[in-house]
Amino acid sequence: MSSLASLAVITALLVTGAPLSGAQAVPAVPTAPASRAAALAAADRQSTDLARSLGLSGQEKLVAKDAVRDADGTRHLRYERTYAGLPVLGGDLVVHQGADGAVRGVDRASAAALTGLATAPAVDAPTAQAAALGTEAGASVGRAPRLVVWAVDDSPRLAWETVIASVDPEGTPSKLRVVTDAATGAVIQTYEGVQTGSGHGVHVGEVPIGTTPTDSGYELRDGTRGGAYTTDMGNGRSGNGTVFQRSTDSWGDGLPANRESAAVDAHFGVGATWDYLKENFGREGIRGDGVGAFSRVHYGSGYVNAFWDDDCFCMTFGDGDADTHPLTSVDVAGHEMVHGVTSATAGLVYSGESGGLNEATSDIFGSMVEFHAALPADTPDYLIGEKADLFGDGTPLRYMDKPSKDAKSADYWYRGIRGLDVHYSSGVANHFFYLLSEGSGAKVVNGVEYDSPTRGGSTVTGIGRDRAAAVWYRALTVYMTSTTDYAGARTATLRAAEDLYGAGSDEHRGVADAWAAVNVGVAFPSAPAVTHPGDQVTGLGATVDLLIPTVGGAGAPTYTAVGLPEGLSIDTATGRVTGTPTAAGSGPVTVTATFASGPAGTTEFTWAVTDGTGPCPSAQLLANAGFESGEAAPWSAGNGLVDGSPEQAAHGGAWKAWLNGYGSSRRDTLSQTVTIPAGCRATLGYWLHIDSAETTGSVPYDRLTVTVDGTELVMYSNLDRAAGYTRRTLDLSSYAGQSVTVRFNGSEDGIYQTSFVLDDLSVEIGG
Repeated sequence: MSSLASLAVITALLVTGAPLSGAQAVPAVPTAPASRAAALAAADRQSTDLARSLGLSGQEKLVAKDAVRDADGTRHLRYERTYAGLPVLGGDLVVHQGADGAVRGVDRASAAALTGLATAPAVDAPTAQAAALGTEAGASVGRAPRLVVWAVDDSPRLAWETVIASVDPEGTPSKLRVVTDAATGAVIQTYEGVQTGSGHGVHVGEVPIGTTPTDSGYELRDGTRGGAYTTDMGNGRSGNGTVFQRSTDSWGDGLPANRESAAVDAHFGVGATWDYLKENFGREGIRGDGVGAFSRVHYGSGYVNAFWDDDCFCMTFGDGDADTHPLTSVDVAGHEMVHGVTSATAGLVYSGESGGLNEATSDIFGSMVEFHAALPADTPDYLIGEKADLFGDGTPLRYMDKPSKDAKSADYWYRGIRGLDVHYSSGVANHFFYLLSEGSGAKVVNGVEYDSPTRGGSTVTGIGRDRAAAVWYRALTVYMTSTTDYAGARTATLRAAEDLYGAGSDEHRGVADAWAAVNVGVAFPSAPAVTHPGDQVTGLGATVDLLIPTVGGAGAPTYTAVGLPEGLSIDTATGRVTGTPTAAGSGPVTVTATFASGPAGTTEFTWAVTDGTGPCPSAQLLANAGFESGEAAPWSAGNGLVDGSPEQAAHGGAWKAWLNGYGSSRRDTLSQTVTIPAGCRATLGYWLHIDSAETTGSVPYDRLTVTVDGTELVMYSNLDRAAGYTRRTLDLSSYAGQSVTVRFNGSEDGIYQTSFVLDDLSVEIGG
């Protein structure tokens, strides 16, 4: 594979050494394998035109990976990208296309432009391979270095990707992807590739299973579910094992000593996952192509783990401690199989926050498969791996209602969470899903007691697990990309909930409230926010086209405007102001967005029309200058930069822009373009707070630069840390008569955090 999805080839369950209630509202149309193949072919046929329309360079190509069609004809086309024939890691994107073929939007793993990149490495393959092998003692080469373009951190460059292979002390295979800079040889990033008739199973009890008759009897091969089959590894750690066969169609006796019993568990669990995905989302198999995966049981001796491997397209299960506690429960089987679904769709990289989301996705749907199967022998719950009894005391592996009960997982998001193992950072999304499903506080579900806390003691009302799962599935398959982080997951699930249940619906509000309860963003606003567009200065007779978006509110608003200059009008449906001003003058404008139900939202600003003879009007040109819409637009910003969490206070209001502060290598960018009228003085102002955990008093490890059209005006670093906010100003008068891009670039090294927090920005002009 040639995308970041290939970086999540195997996913282990554990940390290693390394139908809807109410109306069915899901708009996706169930796609049979044949029609999916046709959709992919159609997506490939238009890839060249799409690449051109998206402004990609002539050296870039799009390769179709997945296609989802909604009932109204809207299509969501997922592409991988190449540059000069090289795979682009972090280049994946989803094109949202109307029934008429028009592009309605694009979600990109990286917004960086790929232009002028070198394609000849300064560092050769053997050197890159040696650097990769140096990252893990005792490893061997699993795949020789291949040239790629690295774009994950929005700083594209030529790189080598090497796969090194090893086995951890517990016996889980490792396939570590090591990415090295092809210009310097430095290691950029590493990603773990390992993600981790009738029968009587150890965990599932007496259940029906899909088998196939043979000349001598039967085998564990399910012809009704894509030919999925189950093999016996004979306690070995290599190869694919032998398909289970017997003379009669009755399998296992429920005891671990009977090798068929664990096989019944795994075989049933895979079938139950297939059924859940098909019945709820119309998905036939992991890739949606009708092809079943296979399961390997009795892997190794005393192996306390289970994992998914893209390379063999299979699930693998150990027998647990003393080979008496096989990890073959329904939620574990669902967990591993869903890793394959994630790989075939969003391809969430198995590292950092995207890795936590990858793990949580498997926990979420593993639990949903357990609820769907509703086995008497395995009461459905929000506990992960409880049947396997890994700790010998009856406690589960993970808790979704309060993840920290395992003493390792995170209940709430915080800046450094990407430094946790993905099995523990997944706790934030697991907690979100439980709250969205069931709500906060104490309750009993299927006889199991839960008491889910929230950040700040907020109250969350659940929307039901089926609706919550529908929201997560649509977000995963339509909006998430390989690099989605928690802020991006919030945006994706809000969009999914709006698609499924409508803007401002209980489900839409519930998503925002549940995320806020785990410290990702803020709760759904009680009133809609109309984005402040900045004061407007327009020349007499100039063409105007200004969109004023609204965040929040139930349904589609009706826009009105009071005080617009003569010649201008507002589209009542879209909030777009157009026309040509016919008279000079200046005055206040109020734009109101009114909803059929609930409160209206307003914003006020000044609009000056100049004839070129008078003095420069006083105005503040930056839009959404205090970020109080809760969204970035019209700023260009990466996921999560516009932040409402309490860890860093805003200078004013509830929102600010928080660059860096992760304690790991990261680059953040915030920018907006403004037009400074000729003859005007102009001043860029902003409130800046810098805090840092760096211990040096002399070395600027972490930096924030302020540039205008690429020219650096000032640089701050960890050495400039200070309590509270400081007002900073820069003279932009020399740019009068020009449209310029004001950009804040934050860079952080890989050790101690430095946070650059910006709020209440302005570009003020005057005579």
